[in-house]
Amino acid sequence: MPGSYRWRGRDASSRTELNPKTLTSGLDDYPRASHPSEDERHVDLYSWLAFSSGVLAEAAHLLNHPSSDSLTSTHHMLSNTALLDKLHLSSKTKRYCDYGLHTDKVRLVEQRPPPGQAPGAPPLPKVRLTMEAPQMQFVEHFGYVSLFPLLLRLLTPDHPALGKLLTDLRNPALLWTNYGLRSLSKDSPMYLQKNTETDPPYWRGPVWININYLAVKALHHYSDLPGPFQEKAFHLYKELRNNIISNILKEYRQSSYIWENYDDITGKGRGSHPFTGWSALVVLLMGEVY
Repeated sequence: MPGSYRWRGRDASSRTELNPKTLTSGLDDYPRASHPSEDERHVDLYSWLAFSSGVLAEAAHLLNHPSSDSLTSTHHMLSNTALLDKLHLSSKTKRYCDYGLHTDKVRLVEQRPPPGQAPGAPPLPKVRLTMEAPQMQFVEHFGYVSLFPLLLRLLTPDHPALGKLLTDLRNPALLWTNYGLRSLSKDSPMYLQKNTETDPPYWRGPVWININYLAVKALHHYSDLPGPFQEKAFHLYKELRNNIISNILKEYRQSSYIWENYDDITGKGRGSHPFTGWSALVVLLMGEVY
């Protein structure tokens, strides 16, 4: 569909993944359409293109580059929230979503051993069982991907979807924790689910500081803009910023490490450590540098 974008590289033939990964997005196992196709569209990529086309248009204008006009035109098209809403706003949930060939009715099951398999042979890997035919529809998992129009500040300060996102952000049954925003809502069937029998959940629950930094930055932005959600954005900004900083410092004092991500239930550091890549954004949060 004109104006839509999709990440490449998803493996439609994969049999061992609960949801084929989208490595090109950087959000690896975050749940997308269950059955990859050329007709799917990804709201985080749309948001990145809307944001980055504006950055490139400004740079091209300053450099008097011939691409300035086309980049400005692309930026204006993608900044149109009517197009964003048409492509990605679910009328059912009032949230931004991916769209594609999808069903939630999938699970990993054991394979039957082939006839004549020797006793004691290692079991075959689990494979995905699809229990319901997929349909073209919005992929209504709520999590980081749903937040990108907010994270990259694409929404006007009076957009109804902004108010809905701010309300949902603060719901502990969804994304809110005392340590930052979890990557996937607790009500998602993919929450904390392995993607293969040996692949632990990665972007399906843990708190990631890069996305939380963008969330705090966006809340700071909307708290400065007059509108019906200004006060709510301000209170969320203060609370979320404090939660993230407090937990990272607590974990650093206890472990002497900055961590790749943080457990959404306990706040404990997880993954690679020391990890002073994007988790070092805590320094900018402390200084309120956005």
